[in-house]
Amino acid sequence: MNQAYSMQQQMPVASIGVDARATFITRTYLHLFGAIIAFVLVEVFLFSSGIAQTLARAMLSTSWLLVLGGFMVVGWLGSRMASSGGSLAKQYAGLGVYVLGQAIIFVPLLFIAQAYAPGAIESAAMVTLLGFAGLTAIAVKTRKDFSFLGGMLRWGFVGALVLIVAGVIFGFQLGTFFSVAMIVLAGGAILYDTSNVLLRYPEDQYVAASLQLFASVALMFWYVLQLFMSRD
Repeated sequence: MNQAYSMQQQMPVASIGVDARATFITRTYLHLFGAIIAFVLVEVFLFSSGIAQTLARAMLSTSWLLVLGGFMVVGWLGSRMASSGGSLAKQYAGLGVYVLGQAIIFVPLLFIAQAYAPGAIESAAMVTLLGFAGLTAIAVKTRKDFSFLGGMLRWGFVGALVLIVAGVIFGFQLGTFFSVAMIVLAGGAILYDTSNVLLRYPEDQYVAASLQLFASVALMFWYVLQLFMSRD
């Protein structure tokens, strides 16, 4: 009986009833909205308290590889906790760890944008939300299975990571074209994640689903913001 229950829990949302699937999707996007609000509130606290200035100076004065490595560890831990299929408390803790890690890694970029590119943060946020809404509408409207993007996205992220590390080591700027390419990659990730939300996630994994969507939205926002900053 326990085994049957476990198998039922792992059934993809495409295989469950319409009402249960609608509940899962609603929960996923409510948690995504909550994660975005939490991210904004953390940033507001960090900047209003003056902690952001200290963090930004410390992170900008150290090797970006150490910062990137630390973030990857935190991101892996948060994602692992959220998608482990354990208790809801553990999944929420994973989402919280991930959101907090993203908020901290964004501090230097937001600090520079606030100082040298007034209005860029607001513009980038608006473009990101519009892009996310448009891509979500495409995935929902077409009902297309975008799982075929998985392999391309993995190779794209590996290539991007290699270029980022090489840029840090050898001191060259990746430039506007790299930002545009990363925005396209983030858009593909949103299509892929949305397709998985509609078709593949188990019914009890709405927290993990929201984390993956949040990660893709954050990635798009990061590079849209860099694109706006490069114009000033």
